[in-house]
Amino acid sequence: MSIRKIVVPVDGTPAVQGALETAFFVGGWLGAHVEAVHVRVEPTAAVPLVGEGMSGALVQDLIELTERESAGRAAAAKAMFEDARARAGIAAAENPTPSGASARFIEFRGIEEDAVVRRARLADLVVISRPIVHPEVLSTVPFSALIFESAAPVMVAAAAAPGALKRIVIAWNESKESARAIKYALPLLHQATSIDVISVGAEADVDSGCAGAVQLLAWHGIAATPRVLADNGSPDQTLSDACKDADMVVMGAYTHNRLWQIILGSVTQHMIERTPLLLFMAH
Repeated sequence: MSIRKIVVPVDGTPAVQGALETAFFVGGWLGAHVEAVHVRVEPTAAVPLVGEGMSGALVQDLIELTERESAGRAAAAKAMFEDARARAGIAAAENPTPSGASARFIEFRGIEEDAVVRRARLADLVVISRPIVHPEVLSTVPFSALIFESAAPVMVAAAAAPGALKRIVIAWNESKESARAIKYALPLLHQATSIDVISVGAEADVDSGCAGAVQLLAWHGIAATPRVLADNGSPDQTLSDACKDADMVVMGAYTHNRLWQIILGSVTQHMIERTPLLLFMAH
C-alpha cells in the first residue's frame, strides 16, 4: 500500500507540536496529504456534567466561558498548523493533487474521540502525540481508540520530528499485528538504509521467525538483517534497549488478548510510555 493521506489530531496545546511536525516530515518525504483535525468542545455538552443544582445564569456563564476557551484553542491549533506547514514548505490544498505534499486544517464540533476516529478511517496513517500528563491538555484521543477503531496504522511521535528515517527496527513476534505493521510500513521501509528485524526469545526459523520476515522484505526489494535476542525475563526492556539508536520502530500493537495484558502488562504500553522512540504500530 502507499501512504497518500495522513491525519493528525491538533488540540492547540504544546503537547501536539511533535506530532504535527512529524506528520509534515513524513508527508513531505512521501509526497502525502496531511489533514490536521481539530475538534471544538460543544459548550452545552459541559452543562449536564456540572449544571445540576446550578442557576440558569451560572449555567449560561459556564457555556459562554467554555465557548471562549474553545475558540481560543481552535485559533491556537490553526496557528500551530499554519506555522508548521510554512516551515515544512508544504502547500495548502483541500482536494487531491497529482503529486507532491499538501496539507489542510479541518475543524469539527462534538466529541473529539469520535470525530478523530471517523477521519482516521479515511486515512492511510494517523500521527499522534505521546499520551502525557500536561497541565494544559483537557482531552486527548486515546491511542487505544485509534489503534482498534480507525483501521489505520498509528504513528506515535517523539518529542520532535525525526531528522531522518534511515535506521528502522522491526519488532517481530510472528503475530498478525506485527505482519500488518510491516506491510503498512513498506513505503517508509523502502526509504531506509538500515533495517533490523528483531525477535526476542524466538527461534530463528527461516519460514516464520524473523528470518522469514527478512525474506518477505527481500521480495519487496528491501534488505534487512535478522536479529534474535535472548529473553532475559523482561522482553519489553530487551526490545527497547535494542531499539535505542533507531530512528523508528515498526511493531504490532496489543498482540495478546486484553486479559493477558491486564495481568502481565503490555510491550505496547511499555514502548509508548517508557521510551522516547518514534513508533509505527498496527493492530
